[in-house]
Amino acid sequence: MQNPYDKYRNNAVFTATKEELTLMLYDGALKFCNQAIVALENKEFEKAHGFIIRVENIIREFQITLDRRYEISAQLNTIYDYLYSRLVSANLGKDVEILFEVRGHLRELRDTWKEAMKLARQGQQTAAPALATTR
Repeated sequence: MQNPYDKYRNNAVFTATKEELTLMLYDGALKFCNQAIVALENKEFEKAHGFIIRVENIIREFQITLDRRYEISAQLNTIYDYLYSRLVSANLGKDVEILFEVRGHLRELRDTWKEAMKLARQGQQTAAPALATTR
């Protein structure tokens, strides 16, 4: 029998929009980054390694799914490259300070994405009545 929370989470992923999936990935990257920080602070290096690898994988996923038709994609790719290299450095050096830096950047990216989603929804809501009146 499947855990009800797992069932809910799976359903959320399968029914999410692309925008919501991106937000989930940012949240996941932040969660794993926080877990890596705790693991490093507790000298649990193997656990920390696994969590950092998960963040790296999410960053790579962001990179391969960028829509290169938009100018901002090149800028985001540069940011993602930087974050990835910092994660590698943090993992090699077991450096929690680098993870604090990465976490700050991830929070900023996540918050910006969340705000963009909100503005896009507001734009759609104001556009819908205008479309209805033109038909």
